[in-house]
Amino acid sequence: MGSRGRAPRRLDAAATRAFLASKPGWAILTTIGADGYPHSVALGYFLVEDDIVLGTMANTRKLRNIAGNPKVCVLVETSHESVLTAVMVQGDAEVVSDDAARLALAREAARQRGVEEAQLPQQPRPGSAYVRVRPRRTITWHYA
Repeated sequence: MGSRGRAPRRLDAAATRAFLASKPGWAILTTIGADGYPHSVALGYFLVEDDIVLGTMANTRKLRNIAGNPKVCVLVETSHESVLTAVMVQGDAEVVSDDAARLALAREAARQRGVEEAQLPQQPRPGSAYVRVRPRRTITWHYA
């Protein structure tokens, strides 16, 4: 039993994708540091096929953690009044730092934000990187 004694409802694959695509809030990315402790940060994200892509700056602790252990967790949740919906994705992360790949992801992120084709980025943002998470297990819950 969960919130206020109610059992959660699980989201099916279509509802999970729709929830993530709606971008109800920040994604919390959790990596594991060399010391074995979790490190969690809130990041913006977007979807590319079934993957979750998170933008970040290069040379950060989260990227060093991924280099040591690519197993990560991404949590996206939202709550409104007495409704709580969350999707937790456990998966394998890849750091995208190649200029051509960063540009392709920057352009896709802009497209998804509604930027017109002529206004899409022509080069990746200096000092940026992306984390692309390939889901291995997805856990959802919805309390209404």
